[in-house]
Amino acid sequence: MFLNLDGNQKFYELIEKGIQRGILYHFFFWMVFFFFLIIMDSGDADLGTKMIHKSLRVLFYIIIVYININYLFPKFLKNNKLVLYVIFLVLSVAIATPIEVCLHYLFFNTDETLFSEVFTWEINSKYFLGGFFIAFSSSIYKIINDWMEHQRERAELQRQKLRSELKFLKTQINPHFFFNTLNSLYALTLKKSDKAPEIVLKLSEMMRYMLYESNERMIDLSQEINYIKNYLELERVRHGENFKIEFALKGDPIGHEIAPIMFIPFIENSFKHGLDHELKSGFVNIHIQIHENSLDLSVQNSKPSPITKMKVPKKAGGIGLVNVRRRLNILYPSNYKLSIVETEDTYEVKMNLKKTRK
Repeated sequence: MFLNLDGNQKFYELIEKGIQRGILYHFFFWMVFFFFLIIMDSGDADLGTKMIHKSLRVLFYIIIVYININYLFPKFLKNNKLVLYVIFLVLSVAIATPIEVCLHYLFFNTDETLFSEVFTWEINSKYFLGGFFIAFSSSIYKIINDWMEHQRERAELQRQKLRSELKFLKTQINPHFFFNTLNSLYALTLKKSDKAPEIVLKLSEMMRYMLYESNERMIDLSQEINYIKNYLELERVRHGENFKIEFALKGDPIGHEIAPIMFIPFIENSFKHGLDHELKSGFVNIHIQIHENSLDLSVQNSKPSPITKMKVPKKAGGIGLVNVRRRLNILYPSNYKLSIVETEDTYEVKMNLKKTRK
């Protein structure tokens, strides 16, 4: 075969590196600029002469620009030495200008014009102003480019910070639920419930959700709802028939997404501070309504009487609601509403999430 795979591989790698470093973009810019100068030249010279003439001009522009952005700009301007930067920039253009004028005289003097007639203040100033304008424009480009790069780095640092914070919040939430579900399973084994195998299976699904699926930034809303159903099924068995647990879903979850473990802290709290403190009866009502591009969650629970509350020691924990509020601020900034309505007998959390449609 005549195809050199190794050679082609190296060629493509070279092209890729060139693109990454912006070499091809710079080359494309100078080519466009070169043809622009030719088009704007309204002189009587033929096309070949114009191309050679403009090539020499572009060559000097390139030298001035890259001396500026690779040496003068980082050494002086980025170190807040503005006066020195301007002096050296003007000096660089001033040195390059007479050299360029002389080369133009040597290459393009076809009518034997005297050097003194070409090397005048008027012509030198014209070349100087053109070179200085290009150099100054490259400084503006460099300032804008560095600012955009700084903004990108700042945004990336912010994203990394938020990812780290979310990961930290999840490490707090997951053990919290893990211990609560183990307590529920322990209650089932004490009762020797016939539903224990089924509940163990649901518990397995819940653990899989928390350990694996919850690592995603966003998941299908149906996965979160399925977790809620499994959790409520476990709580129904644990609390028995004296406690009313209601779950209502309106709307279709297909096509909607949500941050994982977003609803559970509210629901878990309603049991911990509601039914777990009651002696004879109580309720937890959970309602989810799905709209076109948003959803509403309502979690309402009965409150224990003051006497009951005094008899039952306060449980450790409480990190769930704090964490979920922080996660809402990170994942749904300006796209959520959270309110708590408390009466003498009930406690209700209402949450609205916007932009849930995939």
